[in-house]
Amino acid sequence: MSIGFFGIQFGWGLQMANTSAIFERLGADADQIPILWLAAPLTGLIVQPIIGNLSDNTWGRLGRRRPYFLVGAIFGSVALLWMPNAGNLWTAVGLLWILDTAANVSMEPFRAFVSDLLPPRQRTKGFSMQSLFIGLGAVLASAMPWLLAHVFGLQDAATNGVPLVVKLSFYIGAAFFLGTVMWTVCTTEERPPRDMEAFREQQERRLGIGATAREIFTAFRQMPATMRQLAWVQAFSWLGMYCVFLYFPPAIAHNLFGAREESSVLYSQGIEWAGLCMAAYNAVCFGTSFLLPRLAAAAGRPMTHALCLTCGGVGLISLWFVPSPGWALLPMVGLGVAWSSILSLPYAMLAGALPARKGGIYMGIFNMFIVLPEIIVSLGLGWVMANLLDNNRLLAVVLGGVCFLIAVPLTLRVEEMAAAPTVPATLQPVLESEAVSK
Repeated sequence: MSIGFFGIQFGWGLQMANTSAIFERLGADADQIPILWLAAPLTGLIVQPIIGNLSDNTWGRLGRRRPYFLVGAIFGSVALLWMPNAGNLWTAVGLLWILDTAANVSMEPFRAFVSDLLPPRQRTKGFSMQSLFIGLGAVLASAMPWLLAHVFGLQDAATNGVPLVVKLSFYIGAAFFLGTVMWTVCTTEERPPRDMEAFREQQERRLGIGATAREIFTAFRQMPATMRQLAWVQAFSWLGMYCVFLYFPPAIAHNLFGAREESSVLYSQGIEWAGLCMAAYNAVCFGTSFLLPRLAAAAGRPMTHALCLTCGGVGLISLWFVPSPGWALLPMVGLGVAWSSILSLPYAMLAGALPARKGGIYMGIFNMFIVLPEIIVSLGLGWVMANLLDNNRLLAVVLGGVCFLIAVPLTLRVEEMAAAPTVPATLQPVLESEAVSK
């Protein structure tokens, strides 16, 4: 039931490691990158709360969550096949919108899928398996162009600005995205609601544009205090990661490899090395996820999250001082520690504060505190790059480290609520004694 997350994460990993480079190869300037990435936060803002509510209240021939997995996988795979072959910048931007929307449609219901199907005593094991596939997908996708070039010896001149190894990585990603999701859809069976008549009445109340908007507004207005405190933590934590997503690969190519032209061999080598660095921090993230429960039990979740964010902030800022590209792997340790915590501990701190039976919609709303600041950055960071940072991509990554450090004191003021027996299935348990789930 979790293998589909491998394909989804493989698609995400390719997007994060290669999209900015594709934009630059198609003629985008450094200060245009943030606005071109607007699709990522905007689709999350719109799609996740809606899909969360719809999947909570859906039942059909494929069940509750699986229809969304399948639709997202089909459109996401088409976008992955097409994106490295985009003939111009605006086609690539449009494909990013499709890819990001499709990945959100598939991913949001997956967060609830394991909890839907497993009894409480098995959910830790289920979420551990999901974390395994998340880690494997992220590491393999980020490293794939480098592996194809240096392990399998595939090299050629760029076509339409995009090297063969990048194109092949996207084709492999499309196959993984659709194939693994199809495996999950075909090999799992969801249980129908016990009282179908009551479920139909619930659908009438909660589905439709008006009903969905009312559900979202009501849930937003009744947001628990812990969730409000975590909103600021999420905002600055993900702003830090957003700077990494936007500028890390081009920063490695331009600042550390010294590439001046996007068509140069140095630029391609820099982007490949950046992908390997991203694979490294995802590998650290995966390994750290098994240590976080013990650290959180010993020091408390807010303190543990604050320490992890400090590691990430110091790591990103230290990139400014690395003497050569090889040294860039060392700061990835700190970033991987922070990334592991960002994917898990805020959700664990949130779990005990949420009302029952509304996990899907609250997960979508919680995501809003990630994407709203990112939308602001997408609209304004281009001006900052052009007028204050002299289009220095590495300084933008260092700015991400500063955002991590701002989130540290905000984390320490979070007041956790103890988890109650009625924690919603979609979040129970995000963090338990053995494993951390994304």
